[in-house]
This record gives sequence, C-alpha cells and structure tokens, in this order.
Amino acid sequence: MSTTFTWNVVNLERETNDGYVFVVHYTVNAQDDTYSAGAYGSLGLERPEGDLIPFADLTEEVVVGWVKEKFGSEKVSEIEAALQSQLDEQRQPTKATGLPW
Repeated sequence: MSTTFTWNVVNLERETNDGYVFVVHYTVNAQDDTYSAGAYGSLGLERPEGDLIPFADLTEEVVVGWVKEKFGSEKVSEIEAALQSQLDEQRQPTKATGLPW
C-alpha cells in the first residue's frame, strides 16, 4: 500500500498595499488505501528581494513551493514521516483502552 501526501494552502496573510504574503496557513494530508491522517500549520515568510508576484496571480502550487522551500527537504520528510507513523499506528495499534471485564 502506498501513501499519498497532499499539501494544501488554507489561508494567506498579506499586506494590502502590495500583496506581500507574510504568513501561509497550510495542511498536509496523508492517505493510504484505508486510513488517513492530517496536520495543520502556519509558516511565516520573509519579504522576497525583487518583484513580488501579484497576489491575484498566485497559485496554490507556487505557495506550497514556498512552504516546502522554506522548510527544506529534511523538514518536509520529517512531517510526512510523522503522518506515516500515524497511519501505521491506525493500521496496527500499539496502544488500546478498555477494561478487562
């Protein structure tokens, strides 16, 4: 079974005078054939040097790229590994609750 990781942008915080995006709110969802897990986060961005992409021209793909670039491949892998661990725990639980009677 293969796990699919999907990164989405759920909101952006920006300056209204020039459209500079300074905070990205994102989700990461992990899905296999049966189970799913997700994470939500916010990430602050520094003002880029040079021209800004006009706010109206931004795409989710571009902004997700910013998030992954700022995190770096090691942190992206760490987030996805944590979600994979949640799926693994759902598939084969190592903890349980209940009473013996």
